[in-house]
Amino acid sequence: MKIIMLGAPGAGKGTQAKRIAEKFNIPHISTGDIFRANIKNGTELGKEAKKYMDEGQLVPDELTVRLLLDRVKNDDCKNGYVLDGFPRTIPQAEVLDRELEKLGEKVDYAVDVDVPDENIINRMSGRRACLKCGATYHLQYLKPKKDGICDSCGSELVLRDDDKPETVKKRLTVYHEQTQPLIDYYTKSRVLHTVDGTVDPDDVFKAIEEILR
Repeated sequence: MKIIMLGAPGAGKGTQAKRIAEKFNIPHISTGDIFRANIKNGTELGKEAKKYMDEGQLVPDELTVRLLLDRVKNDDCKNGYVLDGFPRTIPQAEVLDRELEKLGEKVDYAVDVDVPDENIINRMSGRRACLKCGATYHLQYLKPKKDGICDSCGSELVLRDDDKPETVKKRLTVYHEQTQPLIDYYTKSRVLHTVDGTVDPDDVFKAIEEILR
């Protein structure tokens, strides 16, 4: 069962990807984690990726897919995996499909967690983070016990630059330009399934479970 998670930043696809991984006992794979692991372990692919990252450039699609395929060849992926954060563009999806086809494999499900932009802006601007211990809160859904203070370490909570409304709007613009076309791409492949991401996360997961069964 090879699953791709789609959805705008802040739609909750990462949370759902982790729940899918736990429920179906398959790994949750994010490209960021793969990059970090390869760089930390000093692999040849990691060294190649690090060169681009050190220069502030995006890692090319072909190299990203090579890193990804290297990861999914591990034993823990024999029953499938959940991809989170890749592919982000049509060229990435095409490279991934080509390489999977060579292995006699294909994407089984593309799950789109659909949330309107307005909801995402409100949702993300309510986030608060502790820069000291990494704990995260939300002014509406997960309030700290004491306003503005981290429950875990007592440090001050902040609104990260990434979560400020003006930044979120820019990220959503990029998403609609680059990633939204994947909805059409996977619709044509007949693997796309859309779930309503505005409801309670437990209900989102129930809808995903029904699709994957």
